[in-house]
Amino acid sequence: MKITVQNLGVIEYAELELGDLTLICGSNNTGKTYVTYAIFGFLTVWRNALQINVSEEVVNQLLNIGVANISLLEYIAKHKSILAQASTAYSKDIFETFAANQDRFKDTQFKIELDIDADSVDIEYSDQIGSADSDLRFFSLTKNKGSFDVVVTLLTDKKDLQIPKEIIKRFIGDSIKSIILGKFLPRPFIASAERTGAAIFHKELNFARNRLLSELHQVEKETDRIELLFKEGYSDYAIPIKANVEFVRTLASIFKRKSQLSQENSDILDDFSNIIGGQYTVSKNDEIYYTPNSNKKLKLSMDESSSSVRSLLDIGFYLKHIAKKGDLLMIDEPELNLHPENQRRVARLIAKLVNYGIKIFVTTHSDYIVKELNTLIMLNSDKPHIKEIAVQEGYQLNELLNPSKIRAYIAKEDLIQLNGKSRRTRCQTLVLASIDPELGIEISSFDTEIDKMNRIQEAIVYGEEL
Repeated sequence: MKITVQNLGVIEYAELELGDLTLICGSNNTGKTYVTYAIFGFLTVWRNALQINVSEEVVNQLLNIGVANISLLEYIAKHKSILAQASTAYSKDIFETFAANQDRFKDTQFKIELDIDADSVDIEYSDQIGSADSDLRFFSLTKNKGSFDVVVTLLTDKKDLQIPKEIIKRFIGDSIKSIILGKFLPRPFIASAERTGAAIFHKELNFARNRLLSELHQVEKETDRIELLFKEGYSDYAIPIKANVEFVRTLASIFKRKSQLSQENSDILDDFSNIIGGQYTVSKNDEIYYTPNSNKKLKLSMDESSSSVRSLLDIGFYLKHIAKKGDLLMIDEPELNLHPENQRRVARLIAKLVNYGIKIFVTTHSDYIVKELNTLIMLNSDKPHIKEIAVQEGYQLNELLNPSKIRAYIAKEDLIQLNGKSRRTRCQTLVLASIDPELGIEISSFDTEIDKMNRIQEAIVYGEEL
């Protein structure tokens, strides 16, 4: 997946390709969070932004003879133009992702490109469309492996199908989207840098939402309802922050689920438990508690728990109750409130998730996380002495990282050639970092500051001797 952004916050122009692990480093106010939010926003709304046109003939065949065949090859052939239209539509509305003034993003461009061919969508697919209020099913859609036709079959009498043709087209189009693009556009989950506050105030969020719903029911006119929605106190937030808030607000129902990850690889959950030093739980009254491993009789509320426990709350619930292969887990500053030892543990957890099959997108200021990732890259070697070091230091095979799975970028100023210009221009961008299998990821900004501190301290300690 290749993404291009232009005039996005301080980022004037940047290109990036997502890997199984994508890392963005850089100084403060260099555009890391803007890029993260923009990508999360697109992956959240792409099904609405991307339009698949289904012909009237297909719907007529379905209604008249009860079955219709749709060839996917024509959609695969024009997927670039379909994605271009979706990118244009998202760029126009990207201000909504940030809940910001539209004028601030009037020149922003967001473009996504995928390399799709017939072999890449040779999957089995099956779905049924029906009534949400009953067990009635209207029609089914199936695709067999080895075939590039989607078969749409009517499951009810035509007279019982009280659905406008445009809605039928939309249902079929959504299925075509899933078949062609589903594996390339992963389901995103984000842990924003504001996640700690959501953990503390989840009860207040519930109260505010219930109060709003109550007030909506009490007003009579539709215009009054709209006015109420935009009253001060119900102001909007950026989509990633809203996603965090909504996730924390519904933890009681999420707590009842069991993720694919927890069923297939519970050892990763044990690693997470070791990082926070305990377990999360939800009471019958929707209260969130933390129980330390050292005292399992103790139950601490979130405001009684440490900042590290709060900052990892949504990630913990995601892993245990939601996570599945193919997801994209986006973490803005995973090092928040963590001791260096736990920052290293988080890096090893990230590596295990990548090797399990969950894609990870991280922005970080942590030299500890980057250096531990480098260790995992360097230990991924067949050399006997390196294998011995891995065993001696307690590293496991599923923690070691193949550098080909990683894309690392540094948010900074650099000389790039902008569209339509003959000369390169210095502007804020994302620079691809080099990754050496024997040395790891080169993040020069970290090394520069560390070297500077070392030089000053050496001058203090050894200055008189020089």
